[in-house]
Amino acid sequence: MKVPDYFFPLVAYRAWQWDAHGLRSLNGEQWVAGRPLAAACRASNVARPVGRVRAVHGAHGAPQMDCTCGVYAAKNLDHLRQSGYDKYGVYGEVYLWGSLVECAFGWRAQFAYPKALYLLSDTLPVTLAEIRSRVQALISYRKDIFISHHGVRIALWRENSGFESAGLDFLMSRGQHWYDRRTREKTPHRGDRIAILGSGIAVVADVDSEQLHTLLENHSVVRIGRRMVVWNEQNLRWEASPRAGFKNPLKREE
Repeated sequence: MKVPDYFFPLVAYRAWQWDAHGLRSLNGEQWVAGRPLAAACRASNVARPVGRVRAVHGAHGAPQMDCTCGVYAAKNLDHLRQSGYDKYGVYGEVYLWGSLVECAFGWRAQFAYPKALYLLSDTLPVTLAEIRSRVQALISYRKDIFISHHGVRIALWRENSGFESAGLDFLMSRGQHWYDRRTREKTPHRGDRIAILGSGIAVVADVDSEQLHTLLENHSVVRIGRRMVVWNEQNLRWEASPRAGFKNPLKREE
C-alpha cells in the first residue's frame, strides 16, 4: 500500500525534551530552529558490539507502512494526554507533512516542525532570569509560547509581538509566592526550639512580624528579633545570639 503524501501540513500534538539548546525528541533527536525535522529510518541498522553497523533490511525513506520509522505525533490533545506525554516539560502543536502513516500512537511523518509550544508551570525554573535564559532557546523557533497552568493557557511569547504581559505577570507572581513561602519556611514557628547561645533552650510561644516571643526553661520570656535567628545546618537547629550583629540585646521579662 502506498504511503499518502501530504503537501499541506497536518496539525498534530507531541511532547519534547527542553534544555538550553532548544527542543529534543524524547529519544534525544535535536530539533534545529528554523529547519524542519526530517525523519530517517534507523531500524534498518543494528549496531554490533564492536560498534560497526550491519544492514537488517534495505534502507528506505521514512516513514513506511511495514516499519516503525518517522516523526511521531498524537492526533489530538486528548490522545496525547491519554498516553501521558503531556506531563513532560514542554508539549504542543506540531506541523506534519510529506509522507504520513497512521499508527496506534497517532501519526508517523516524514517532516515536522513546531506550531505552538506549551510549558508546564510546575516544571519551570523559579527565577525570571533562569526562565528567560531557557525561553530564549524556544524563541528561536519563532512560534507562539504559552504557559500551561492547571489547564489554563497563558500567553508568554507571541511570534508577532514578543513577550506578553499576562505571562510575565504570572511568572513574577509565581516567583513572589515561592519567595514568600521559602521565607516562611525559614522562620521558626510556634512550638519550635531555639538555642539562645549563653542562655539555654527556648520554646517559641508566639511570632509576630518583627519578633519571636520565646520561653526559657526558667520561665523567663525572651523577645528575639526575627533576623537574629538563623538555622544551623551542622547542628540542625535554630540558634540566636543576644548581641552578634545586632544593636539591641535580648530583652527579658519576668
